[in-house]
Amino acid sequence: MKLLVLAAAALFAAPAAAHAEAACADLAATRLPHAEVTSATEMKAGNVDACRVLVTSRPTSDSDIRIEVWIPRGQAWNGKYVQVGNGGLAGAIPSAQIRQRAASGYASAGTDDGHQANSRSAAWALGHPEKIKDFAWRSLKETNDVAKLLVRAQKEAPPKFSYFVGCSAGGREALMVTQRYPGDFDGVVAGAPANYNTLSTGGRAYMQQMLARPGAYLALKDLQLLQNAALKQCANGEPFIRDQLACRFDPAVLQCKVGQSDGCLNAAQVAAARALYFGRLDSRGRSMFPGYTPGGEALQGGFQAWNTGPSKDRNFEASGHAISSQFMKYFVYNDPAFDFLKADLGAKYDRDRLKVARELDAVNPDLSAFRRHGGKLIQWHGWNDPAIPPLGSIRYHDEVRGRMGEVSDFYRLYMIPGLLHCRGGHGPGDVDWLDVIDRWVTRAEAPTTLKASHENGSSQLLCPYPGVARGQGNQADGYRCASPTRRR
Repeated sequence: MKLLVLAAAALFAAPAAAHAEAACADLAATRLPHAEVTSATEMKAGNVDACRVLVTSRPTSDSDIRIEVWIPRGQAWNGKYVQVGNGGLAGAIPSAQIRQRAASGYASAGTDDGHQANSRSAAWALGHPEKIKDFAWRSLKETNDVAKLLVRAQKEAPPKFSYFVGCSAGGREALMVTQRYPGDFDGVVAGAPANYNTLSTGGRAYMQQMLARPGAYLALKDLQLLQNAALKQCANGEPFIRDQLACRFDPAVLQCKVGQSDGCLNAAQVAAARALYFGRLDSRGRSMFPGYTPGGEALQGGFQAWNTGPSKDRNFEASGHAISSQFMKYFVYNDPAFDFLKADLGAKYDRDRLKVARELDAVNPDLSAFRRHGGKLIQWHGWNDPAIPPLGSIRYHDEVRGRMGEVSDFYRLYMIPGLLHCRGGHGPGDVDWLDVIDRWVTRAEAPTTLKASHENGSSQLLCPYPGVARGQGNQADGYRCASPTRRR
């Protein structure tokens, strides 16, 4: 009888013990290596009660890494952890993303990457090599380690699965953690990754030099000409180009004929447009790094936002112009007066960029340690991205395959027609990537074809690269995956 009573007591006590957790305020006393909790408060993430913990980490004497962690309370936690990436040159914690993930049940975290500034400024890097390392990779590791220690302190258990999700600079960060810390995450999603940071910056500087030549600037009306001509040639009557690798658009088709001045481009503008499409070339005319693909030049969030600016006298407002200038001033040359419009972008730049490439670029194609860990990687990129050349994602995918052979068991790439930089454009591009990677990791449901949606209600079929969606109709159901026509 006594045994039955004890068994019953244990039965009723078990659920309470399983969900025992530290009070949110108690997390303020958590001991962390070279870091301290600066606040721990109860907050709402949507309908979820959560602990919001702020941490400052100082792994070096020049480090000041700010970290934010949200941990859902009680049964609201799904037992998993997700770390979100930053954007641009960082400088602020992506709090909204962190809170959004917590609202869906994840313990979540993010960082300002080790400095406090606007996302288009790198002045903080001048004379601070340790801050550059914090920005490039160290803050990512600090955030992962701190967040998991806090989860364990609050839940008395570690996360069952861990993910990293980011786009743009956050996509670079996603590939960085995959390459440098292959055992930290079970699933990684790298959207439009800026992983060829130093090469891409050199390419944008070259484009700006071409746009700055007399008569070369491309106003919105000129971008519209380019977009219309590209769609006419390659879109088959649709509002975006589905098979970019089959499109061989040359802006020379728009060059003004003798006596023509309207509805055409002059020779300098054609040269500038070619620079935007074909990227920086070496002395033999070979591409050093690809440019952008045609079909979305005049869209809001397109070339004006990233490359040309709203007008010739305000082209410095373009994000690509600003970030590339800052990158060269403070990462490569340590000179606030450096003018990238006058830079030698030949062999000299390629020597100079190597000083920081080992810190800032995430281009290692050997992902064997991540594969051995059991990790899964999804990379995605919009075909009309005007910020980070989409062909760069194909380049990295091909380099990984060249190093490792068949990789579809743990790594898949999706190229999204009509999508701009991370969002926007005429092509449906909304996918719940965290759900896709979670299913692959926890249920062994490897992604094949996916459906991307658009706020206007349309959708399209996404195929694992190198597949291309072909068919009839405007919705995803009317298409099937096929091999690409030919390489661009």
